[in-house]
Amino acid sequence: MNKKPQWIEKNICAPQGFKASGISAGLKKSQKPDLALIYSEVPAVAAGVFTKNKVKAAPLLATKKNLKNGQLQAIIINSGNANACTGKNGVNHVKQTIATLSDELAISPSLIGVASTGVIGVPLAIDTLIAGIPKLTKSLDNKTGNPAATAILTTDTFIKEAAIKVKLSNGTIIKLGGIAKGSGMIHPNMATMLAFVTTDALIIPEALQAALSLATENSFNMISVDGDSSTNDMLVVMANGLAKNNPIDNLQSVDGQIFYHALLELCINLAKQIAKDGEGASKLITVNVFGAKTSKQAKSVAKAVVSSSLVKAAVFGNDANWGRIACAVGYSDTQVKAEKLEIAIENLLLFSAGVPLDFCEDTATKLLKQAEVKINIDLGLGKEKSTSWGCDLTYDYVKINAAYRT
Repeated sequence: MNKKPQWIEKNICAPQGFKASGISAGLKKSQKPDLALIYSEVPAVAAGVFTKNKVKAAPLLATKKNLKNGQLQAIIINSGNANACTGKNGVNHVKQTIATLSDELAISPSLIGVASTGVIGVPLAIDTLIAGIPKLTKSLDNKTGNPAATAILTTDTFIKEAAIKVKLSNGTIIKLGGIAKGSGMIHPNMATMLAFVTTDALIIPEALQAALSLATENSFNMISVDGDSSTNDMLVVMANGLAKNNPIDNLQSVDGQIFYHALLELCINLAKQIAKDGEGASKLITVNVFGAKTSKQAKSVAKAVVSSSLVKAAVFGNDANWGRIACAVGYSDTQVKAEKLEIAIENLLLFSAGVPLDFCEDTATKLLKQAEVKINIDLGLGKEKSTSWGCDLTYDYVKINAAYRT
């Protein structure tokens, strides 16, 4: 039985029965692509995770409501405007979007998800969006999901996309594909800014939701760019069953575990792309925590270190300031013992048994200048481990966000 996933092309269009499109509808002043659509040829089992920010955008609330039935067939996404904090007008604009797309695709409004990303508190140019929907639906194809991946971007510098295939226990091949966006306002407490996954696997809603929630905890919830959680964060997966595998009805079954690990690999890949593309970032930071008593403890420490602005700034400056790492470990939401703690940059040990070590500054600087900086932390308390991902904090981050609305 081949359980090892294989990376493939076409992202969200890789699984059977999925089409996508992306166009410039005119929502962005730059006239860059700003409207995307993901469509399944048949209604799909669907699941989602959403921001825990108490201020939630109108499209997110509508999508969450439609997902209560456990099915979606299409997701429309606009960039350039978050449609958040826009009151009744924002709610009505979502209803108009769903109604228009429902007519164009001849599907029930309850099968449509909506997502938005961009500036908060600015009225959505709804007439412009509605006018773009016919072109959007006519552009649907299964050749590549890249136009859709491009149309959901804001300050991102590249598209985030991946696809994977894996063989189930009876030899049936299933495929999963995903796209995501996110560069700033990234400190998820559910998923990321926006992410969408498609799969042709046949799986029941409860198992799909369980797999998605668990994969999110170990991927998107383990990244941080700037410590801000958005009003619009969502991750939605659609499973249309066209692979015609034996139904996956239990996540603990052999096929359930194969599906989950493929989904996890896909989500980690997308999450790392987001962390790497943090606004103004020049380096990806990977924090590996070992020797924790519990998985929760390992995650808490890993997230605290990768979220530290002081650690991020030190990495940007190529400064092996282990004290900032130790400080973040210490204020994480868990109990640690300094006398058991070890801190290293890759294999270069900086701190051990409660005291600093003599180390070669030139070697440390060389390691810190790499495109990916790996910080390894051993708590010396147990056998659990976790990994988080983030980026350095550069001058450009401030420049980008000082003029975000202009």
